[in-house]
Amino acid sequence: MRFPRLTLLAVATALTSLTALTACGGSSGDDADGAGPTITVRIPDPGNSGVFALGKKDGSLERALAEVDAEVSWTGSAGPFAPAAQALNADQLDIATGSITSGLTSLSQNPGFAFFSATAPDHAGEGILVPDDSDIESVEDLVGRTVAVNEGGTGEYLLLKALETAGIDPDQVERVYLRPDQTAAVFNAGQVDAWAVWAAYSVAEIGSGDAHFLVDGADVGSDNYSLTAVRTGFAEDHPEVVRALFDYLQDASERQRQDPAAFLNVNTDVGPQALTGAARETQIAFLSEGGTVAAITDADIERFQDVARFYAERGVTRDEVDIAAHVLDVTELR
Repeated sequence: MRFPRLTLLAVATALTSLTALTACGGSSGDDADGAGPTITVRIPDPGNSGVFALGKKDGSLERALAEVDAEVSWTGSAGPFAPAAQALNADQLDIATGSITSGLTSLSQNPGFAFFSATAPDHAGEGILVPDDSDIESVEDLVGRTVAVNEGGTGEYLLLKALETAGIDPDQVERVYLRPDQTAAVFNAGQVDAWAVWAAYSVAEIGSGDAHFLVDGADVGSDNYSLTAVRTGFAEDHPEVVRALFDYLQDASERQRQDPAAFLNVNTDVGPQALTGAARETQIAFLSEGGTVAAITDADIERFQDVARFYAERGVTRDEVDIAAHVLDVTELR
């Protein structure tokens, strides 16, 4: 389904339609005060860190959504975008976050979602990890080696960008396709020589003191923006909720950059979900250098289209995805 960025007649119409307020997957019954229906927006549970995690705990997200008569249903858990995209398409989620790189592969498969916000690439937190005792000292040293990547996502993009920058034929490096949550054990066991990865997984490795970036996102010229996606039907039915979510995310991401520690270990500072010691300090450093949520501009779309072209030229996607057809101009929503 095409969702042209500047064609929002359906969205405007939905604002005045009672049917839109009771649409499938979006509304529950009347509230206790009889003020009307409450819109339910389904978002992956954020876990222990980030703007959604803090908003869930301190009530700030609940208050922001209450202004537009909406509430959150935490559904599943946050993780890679590919399964989240499938859940959006299956009407099991309404909101999800992922990178433009993973978004592209999902957009090539009859998507039922559009992107409404963008955050600049996390150049400090993404890159190609190698063990501290590795003899790999340059991208050229990856020739003939194995590199773990998530297929069609951030990892594969970062590796291909690094090889392009160094003028190396991608066929000279073996890509090992693994799920990100399964790769740490393989990497630490020495079963691959390097791992192209982003902050969600690199923080623990760098914080352990046993690995470092061979190159990071800045070194390879990454345009791997983080995007927030909304199920197309939800955006058409409830544009005011999408705008309220955007406003919340924009404000909270700015607060996170100014005070990263407040957004870490939101629920617990012990156990497997908690960041401690050097890993915590690494994440604080990454967040303090990170971008904040913003509306998607025409200039952003041009950058995203360059990534789409890069993917198509290297056979990651069959064809070049038309990004503009899947972007929602959130500044027009009220």
